[in-house]
Amino acid sequence: MQTVEIYTSPGCGYCHAAKRLLTQKGVSYSETDVSRDPQLRQAMIQRSNGGRTVPQIFVGGTHVGGCDELYALERAGKLDPMLAGS
Repeated sequence: MQTVEIYTSPGCGYCHAAKRLLTQKGVSYSETDVSRDPQLRQAMIQRSNGGRTVPQIFVGGTHVGGCDELYALERAGKLDPMLAGS
Protein backbone atom coordinates (compact mmCIF):
# COMPACT_ATOMS: atom_id res chain seq x y z
CA MET A 1 0.00 0.00 0.00
CA GLN A 2 1.37 3.37 -1.05
CA THR A 3 1.79 6.25 1.41
CA VAL A 4 -0.94 8.87 0.97
CA GLU A 5 -0.39 12.49 1.99
CA ILE A 6 -3.04 15.18 1.87
CA TYR A 7 -2.63 18.91 2.47
CA THR A 8 -5.83 20.39 3.91
CA SER A 9 -7.41 23.23 5.81
CA PRO A 10 -10.33 23.07 8.28
CA GLY A 11 -13.76 23.77 6.87
CA CYS A 12 -12.75 22.77 3.33
CA GLY A 13 -15.55 20.68 1.84
CA TYR A 14 -13.32 19.27 -0.89
CA CYS A 15 -10.79 18.19 1.76
CA HIS A 16 -13.52 16.38 3.69
CA ALA A 17 -14.80 14.70 0.51
CA ALA A 18 -11.30 13.49 -0.44
CA LYS A 19 -10.65 12.17 3.07
CA ARG A 20 -14.07 10.47 3.08
CA LEU A 21 -13.24 8.59 -0.14
CA LEU A 22 -9.88 7.46 1.22
CA THR A 23 -11.47 6.37 4.51
CA GLN A 24 -14.21 4.44 2.66
CA LYS A 25 -11.46 2.60 0.77
CA GLY A 26 -9.70 1.77 4.05
CA VAL A 27 -6.69 3.89 3.13
CA SER A 28 -4.74 5.56 5.92
CA TYR A 29 -3.21 8.93 5.13
CA SER A 30 -1.14 11.63 6.73
CA GLU A 31 -2.80 15.03 6.83
CA THR A 32 -1.02 18.39 6.92
CA ASP A 33 -3.09 21.45 7.85
CA VAL A 34 -1.68 24.43 5.92
CA SER A 35 -4.24 26.99 7.13
CA ARG A 36 -2.12 28.56 9.85
CA ASP A 37 1.42 28.01 8.64
CA PRO A 38 2.61 30.00 5.60
CA GLN A 39 5.77 27.87 5.38
CA LEU A 40 3.77 24.65 5.13
CA ARG A 41 1.52 26.24 2.50
CA GLN A 42 4.58 27.37 0.52
CA ALA A 43 6.05 23.86 0.72
CA MET A 44 2.73 22.45 -0.56
CA ILE A 45 2.68 24.93 -3.48
CA GLN A 46 6.25 24.05 -4.47
CA ARG A 47 5.68 20.32 -4.12
CA SER A 48 2.46 20.41 -6.16
CA ASN A 49 4.00 22.49 -8.98
CA GLY A 50 2.01 25.62 -8.17
CA GLY A 51 -1.15 24.09 -6.70
CA ARG A 52 -2.48 26.75 -4.33
CA THR A 53 -5.84 25.25 -3.40
CA VAL A 54 -6.52 22.48 -0.91
CA PRO A 55 -6.59 19.61 -0.89
CA GLN A 56 -3.37 18.67 -2.63
CA ILE A 57 -3.00 14.90 -2.64
CA PHE A 58 0.08 12.72 -3.08
CA VAL A 59 0.08 8.95 -3.50
CA GLY A 60 3.46 7.32 -3.06
CA GLY A 61 5.10 10.71 -3.53
CA THR A 62 3.29 11.30 -6.85
CA HIS A 63 1.13 14.41 -7.07
CA VAL A 64 -2.44 13.36 -7.86
CA GLY A 65 -4.00 16.83 -7.67
CA GLY A 66 -7.09 17.79 -5.73
CA CYS A 67 -10.40 16.23 -4.81
CA ASP A 68 -11.78 16.28 -8.37
CA GLU A 69 -8.71 14.47 -9.70
CA LEU A 70 -8.89 11.88 -6.90
CA TYR A 71 -12.54 11.12 -7.73
CA ALA A 72 -11.72 11.03 -11.47
CA LEU A 73 -9.06 8.38 -10.80
CA GLU A 74 -11.63 6.41 -8.78
CA ARG A 75 -14.25 6.62 -11.57
CA ALA A 76 -11.67 5.54 -14.15
CA GLY A 77 -10.68 2.51 -12.03
CA LYS A 78 -7.13 3.84 -11.68
CA LEU A 79 -7.11 4.75 -7.99
CA ASP A 80 -6.92 1.22 -6.54
CA PRO A 81 -3.93 0.17 -8.69
CA MET A 82 -2.20 3.46 -7.81
CA LEU A 83 -2.81 2.90 -4.09
CA ALA A 84 -1.55 -0.67 -4.40
CA GLY A 85 1.62 0.56 -6.08
CA SER A 86 1.05 -1.32 -9.32
